[in-house]
Amino acid sequence: MCSRKPYSVEMKAETDIENTKVRIQETLDELFSERLIPFRLTANKMNADSTGVFIIPFSDGRIPSIRFSWKNGESFKEVVRAAIVDGVEKEWSL
Repeated sequence: MCSRKPYSVEMKAETDIENTKVRIQETLDELFSERLIPFRLTANKMNADSTGVFIIPFSDGRIPSIRFSWKNGESFKEVVRAAIVDGVEKEWSL
């Protein structure tokens, strides 16, 4: 008999959060390699609420966090890119 737990809503939510963090980190890495942000950032955490507001806190003292909204139908990657570039520009007056 298999002892695997049934797939739950909580497990799906955790997987979705991890996938979203990976997508955000890939975008951060791309922005750094394209020299659109002046330093490498790491998305260690990601918070989201039910209204589509995301907050990415950074442990880097140069920028505390990025906050953005995303709605279905919008390109998640483009929304993240714009929020990160705008946030870095505001903090660093680039």
